Amino acid sequence: FNDLLVVVGKTTWEVMNARKKLVVEWMPAGDIKDTMGGRGGKREVVVPGELENTATQLQKMREYAKKPAQQLRKDGDPETAFKNAAQIIERTYDAPFLAHNCMEPMNFFAHVTEEKALLVGPLQAPGLAEPTLSKILNLPADKIEIQMTRMGGGFGRRAYTHYATEAALISKKVKAPIKLIYSREDDTTYGIYRPMYTATYKAALDSNKNLIAFHVKGGGIPEHAIHANRFPAGAVDNYLAEGWAIPSNITIGAFRAPRSNFNAAAEQSFLDELAEAMGKDPIDFRLELLKRAKDNPVGKNNEYDADRYAGVLKLVREKSGWTGADDKKFSRGVAAYFCHNSYAAHVVDMTMRDGQPYVERVFSAVDCGIVINPDAAANMVEGAVIDGIGNSLYGGLTHKNGLVEENNFHKYRIIRMHEAPKMVDVSFVQNDIDPTGLGEPPFPPVFAAVANALYKVHGRRFYQQPFLLSKPDAPSV
Repeated sequence: FNDLLVVVGKTTWEVMNARKKLVVEWMPAGDIKDTMGGRGGKREVVVPGELENTATQLQKMREYAKKPAQQLRKDGDPETAFKNAAQIIERTYDAPFLAHNCMEPMNFFAHVTEEKALLVGPLQAPGLAEPTLSKILNLPADKIEIQMTRMGGGFGRRAYTHYATEAALISKKVKAPIKLIYSREDDTTYGIYRPMYTATYKAALDSNKNLIAFHVKGGGIPEHAIHANRFPAGAVDNYLAEGWAIPSNITIGAFRAPRSNFNAAAEQSFLDELAEAMGKDPIDFRLELLKRAKDNPVGKNNEYDADRYAGVLKLVREKSGWTGADDKKFSRGVAAYFCHNSYAAHVVDMTMRDGQPYVERVFSAVDCGIVINPDAAANMVEGAVIDGIGNSLYGGLTHKNGLVEENNFHKYRIIRMHEAPKMVDVSFVQNDIDPTGLGEPPFPPVFAAVANALYKVHGRRFYQQPFLLSKPDAPSV
């Protein structure tokens, strides 16, 4: 915490005005040797001290993508299958860093004395704060009281407790109770972001347009998003999943359905493109793969239940009146995904108004086990849908000389009320399975359902997020 500057005063107005007058010159840090955990296990890395730029980040990802990667799973003989394929389809998908954009910026109250500490504020994981507070304040844990408040948004951002620790250190320093408040600009530029991702998907078809091999190779800054044991693993005879990562000094962390929010977007968009190339309905194609995964699964350690996965697709097909992606009134997109032990599928209905695409309706089907509170459960799905639409169309952070460029909502666009769907129809699969995740699972497939609907609107595929701030591209190969 030696690199923090704090403005302390008597009123919020006073300190915010003083904050605006600060002119600070920061010196780049040197390279740091560190141990990174996460996907692929722990490894020693050198975190660069350079001031990072988005253009350089993209260039690095393209270079890394050409290098050998860590094999995460292999079934059958994908190399031979691709060599003998009648047709190979290959696409690359990119996604930027994302900010959480909680409506309530980070803040915390702290009153630290020599004998005890009282902290009050919004946290997702207070248990993670206590050991650090005990160490830096030199107080036993039973002398530290943390009171939880309602959160104005979390989405993973408030799982990191540094702002509570900062408040405690400031209170100890000034020997008085204080309330730490981040400005919106500081909250955005001093954030913990969704990583920057890329993934290349490749499929091999035989002369009868049957899927005979599937390959995904994904990477990112500073982690990849590949879930090697999730669908369509287990449904294809020849399957290969690989991952790689680029060390970075940009702070990243949990963001609503970590990794899945990108993985679903890319994978489910690619499956739609495969279905079209094979002349199949997108839902029927997914159900065929899931039937194979149920009746004659390939490999081991498949994480998903094929029956439950198929169940949400069948339910959303029924509720949306799906007769195919071509509808007389709407351009329709579909996607489904499994994460956090739950299953979700969406059908997005889109139209063009004044030259702009609008999501008019969304049909959602979710299997999260027993639903205890139907109203609250439906609200969580509705929130995930709107959040997913906004992030897929507009969300993204860029860096210039190490600094986030989109430091407030005049630069970082989020979904507006008039852009939200007029209707989100939520249905739950009825079963007696113990309750599982719900705040996160409906979020990832929204990205792909939106992308697949956009294809019907534009007639071209989108491979880079955010979709409306990029252009429909020729496939990245």
